[in-house]
This record gives sequence, C-alpha cells and structure tokens, in this order.
Amino acid sequence: MIKNCPVCGESIKGRSDKKFCSPTCKSSFHYDQRLQSEKFYHQIDRQLKLNRKILKSINRKGYSTINKKDLKEEGFNPNFFTHYWKNKQEDVYLFVYEYGFLDLSKKSKKAKYLIVKWQEYMDK
Repeated sequence: MIKNCPVCGESIKGRSDKKFCSPTCKSSFHYDQRLQSEKFYHQIDRQLKLNRKILKSINRKGYSTINKKDLKEEGFNPNFFTHYWKNKQEDVYLFVYEYGFLDLSKKSKKAKYLIVKWQEYMDK
C-alpha cells in the first residue's frame, strides 16, 4: 500500500511506518500544529487584555456601574476573567486581573454591572 504525505501529497518511500515524505514536510506539519494551539492562547489573551482595558477606562474612581449593553458594545466579554472573589453576602465578583465586575441583574433586575478594583482586604 502506497501512502501519501499529509503535507504535500507526494508518495512516501521508505519504512512502512513513515508518515512524511521528507524532514521539511514533517517540520512544516508540526509547525502548523503548534501555531493552531497558540492561536487559541492568543485569542484568550487578547480578550482578557481588552476586558481589562475597558474596565480600567470605566472605573476611574475604584467603584462604578455601567449598563451591560454599553459594556458589550465596547467589546467586553464577561465569559473571560482571571479569577473571582466572593463577599460575605455570597456575591461573586469576577475579576480581570485587578478589575472586577458584579452582575447586578440578579439582585435589582437592572441589566448593569458593578465595576470595582481589587482591594487588600479581598486577599483574606
């Protein structure tokens, strides 16, 4: 049975378990595989950085509220965050590095986020 190279389509000569026709095709295949996995990492990193930038620009005083719609229009995606913090009232603040947000729609039926900055007392 003659196998073909998955990169260039040339027929493979040599050992029966050989997968590529040349070292160049083998290298090219593995390089493309690595780029695909790094692409996913870069997409996540880019969204986290954008989320942080947006939260920072809105939260100049350390505490503010904003409509969810306005935040999403700027490109904010609430599904991307780095960690969370839960207060004594069991409210869960999602953080993007040092800037956090709390969904207020669960308590007040308003489609808003409360934006906060990480404080020292949150470390405990």
